[in-house]
Amino acid sequence: MSELIKKQLTDAKSLMEKAVDHCDNELGKIRAGKANPAMLDGIVVDYYGSPTPLSQVGSVNTPDAKTIVIQPWEKSLLGPIEKAIMEANLGVNPQNDGVIIRINVPPLTEERRRDLVKKAKSEGENGKVTVRNIRKDINDKIRKLKAEGVSEDEMKTGEAEVQKLVDAYITKVDQLIAAKEKDIMTV
Repeated sequence: MSELIKKQLTDAKSLMEKAVDHCDNELGKIRAGKANPAMLDGIVVDYYGSPTPLSQVGSVNTPDAKTIVIQPWEKSLLGPIEKAIMEANLGVNPQNDGVIIRINVPPLTEERRRDLVKKAKSEGENGKVTVRNIRKDINDKIRKLKAEGVSEDEMKTGEAEVQKLVDAYITKVDQLIAAKEKDIMTV
């Protein structure tokens, strides 16, 4: 196999790995009925006029399965953190005691669990679509290598290798979805 095709395969593998990692991060943000600091990953706090991720203005811990505790680095940030959590619309109510912010994560109803499973499957489908789009782009690049003297057989072999990568990474996404679904449905 030519070096040009090997480079395309390496690029494809790297891009697909990033797509699966992104999918895994997005699935981590979906709450599964138990307290998880990742639920707060997307929250941005107004820190002296500049938007700053919550994890950079305080420590986020889970002392038990139903509680998240946020200890801000500065007491003046209690209000902005509380406001940012409310605006994030996570379905939780932060409680500010003047020192820390405590979030009690309510148990999920059966209907809410089904909705979260749908959301997880949707995120997984987005991950699969991204992997398939990478396949399309890489196959297009491989076909363009014909102008650089790459033979038809090498192009076919390259495309077959790309398809093997796609199959492997879609299987990984399916495994992530199945694990998240099990996590959400476990009471």
